[in-house]
Amino acid sequence: MKFCVAQTRPLRGDIQKNMDEHIRFIDTAVAYQADLIIFPELSLTGYEPTLANALATNQADGKFDIFQNISNKHALTIGVGVPTKSDADVFISLILFQPYKKRQTYSKKYLHIDEKAYFKSGQNFPILKLSAFNIALAICFEISVPAHVETAVKNGVDIYIASVAKSESGVEQAAARLSDIAKKHAIPVMLSNCVGQSDDFVSAGKSSVWNHNGMLLAQLDDVHEGIIIYDVVTQEHLAKTI
Repeated sequence: MKFCVAQTRPLRGDIQKNMDEHIRFIDTAVAYQADLIIFPELSLTGYEPTLANALATNQADGKFDIFQNISNKHALTIGVGVPTKSDADVFISLILFQPYKKRQTYSKKYLHIDEKAYFKSGQNFPILKLSAFNIALAICFEISVPAHVETAVKNGVDIYIASVAKSESGVEQAAARLSDIAKKHAIPVMLSNCVGQSDDFVSAGKSSVWNHNGMLLAQLDDVHEGIIIYDVVTQEHLAKTI
């Protein structure tokens, strides 16, 4: 079972061009026979809180049908980052496409204080089931909230995957935290970060994978786009700039 995280450079507010780029990454994941690919926080719009309300959508949006079609064709689960809306509330979300299944939306429950002017706390689920594996998803600030990972552990998590948009200092702190999570709970952990300008900071990449001992297995740099693929059974891993 191969899990993949993408490191992308989102174009500010341009959902269609970002979708086109996502498909390029997805094609690479398919070529390596990945079973899952997760993109960074708000990957389809860029991390741009001031634009989120205008760009917010939902999992039924027809323009996302292409992701569902790819998921069906290649037996690939795809998680893309996008602001979603319910009534007047806007959420930071991952929309999940699974082969021939109803789409799911994982929305960020634990918000950073700076996000509360733009977003509401959302509903998420503790476990994404994929074959025999239980996957816990986290969006950025959630990794710093002990209750988040504790809930995942109670629900039998096999791998923890964080989707973030973080600066150089932020990703260093995240890496230390995720390594600790991996070691404490004896589970592999993956990190998907973006690169390039995000809101008022520069996202610093360094998407990574740690094994169940908290050892760093692979990491991308802070500039280039790429993917990391991890085989949860064999522990084989690949970091590739694309």
